[in-house]
Amino acid sequence: MKDQMIEIAGKKYEVIDAKERMTVPDCFVLKNKIGIGHGEAKFYVGNDNQETRNFFDNFSRKCIFLKSDFIRYLEDARIEYKEPQQPYRRKSKLSEDWNNYWDEINSNKEEVLFFRIEEQTQLKGTRVYINSKNNVYKLVRKISLPKVTYISALKLKSESDEIIYYFRLFLDYFGEEEHPSIIKEKVEEIEKSEDIEETKKEQIKRARKGQGEYREKLLKECPFCPITLITDDRLLIASHIKPWVKSDNIEKTDTKNGFMFTPTYDFLFDRGFITFENDKTVTISPWLSKMTISKLNLVPGKKCTHLPVEGRERYLDYHRENIFKK
Repeated sequence: MKDQMIEIAGKKYEVIDAKERMTVPDCFVLKNKIGIGHGEAKFYVGNDNQETRNFFDNFSRKCIFLKSDFIRYLEDARIEYKEPQQPYRRKSKLSEDWNNYWDEINSNKEEVLFFRIEEQTQLKGTRVYINSKNNVYKLVRKISLPKVTYISALKLKSESDEIIYYFRLFLDYFGEEEHPSIIKEKVEEIEKSEDIEETKKEQIKRARKGQGEYREKLLKECPFCPITLITDDRLLIASHIKPWVKSDNIEKTDTKNGFMFTPTYDFLFDRGFITFENDKTVTISPWLSKMTISKLNLVPGKKCTHLPVEGRERYLDYHRENIFKK
């Protein structure tokens, strides 16, 4: 497999592997709590097995977060801070907190934020925990929203052979990439519009879930999954390239804004773990582990010859720039 490379602050790193998803629990956060606990600084990174130990083979290595990633996280989390869906203990303070965190992070002059971690070896059992006394680690505990936030990590090797861990916060709204209130707002805008016929309103709303006329027309253009070549339409999902909530009413039902994928590849594409170049080359996110890539039989740089790219170039440009997890 060709080595994946990533660039951070002008320096190139080889991606050794990824630790894909470490959920931020309520007990870990400092302020945005739902339950009654006071917050625990230790963070669970995986079961004590060979996979975890291969990734975290040296806890004394340098670790980083990026300022730009924190800003992106707060931008994505803003709606939950402003219109919280979970029963936070300090719900009335969340909006003000977001403003403070935004100012705090933007006032930092450094893009690369270094910190150190240590394993909590005093804790017995089959789980591996880390901790840190660094202020960057404390910032993560302050801004993270429990249950809907997860942390991923990349193990990287620099051109001088230094190995570091790069951590990043991501959001997942209980299976939805977009916040429920945003989806509700978009649906209400469509329903209230006096410029759209009633039948068209229903078509636009049903297109969000890849149903109705949008799916029927897309199936005629893409009668099989271009990756698996499966033709059974019961196993095919009408996926948007530019997300439904980010699209205007024309783009929402435009069949050129879609592909038919089997469920696994629909999820990978929808969440930005894979994308495609205009020459049909597949690009794989570094935030997928080598094991997952192997099990999915994904090959970086391979051309998906059956991918119907023509007419979809501008949507793919958007996907690569805004959806793909670089």
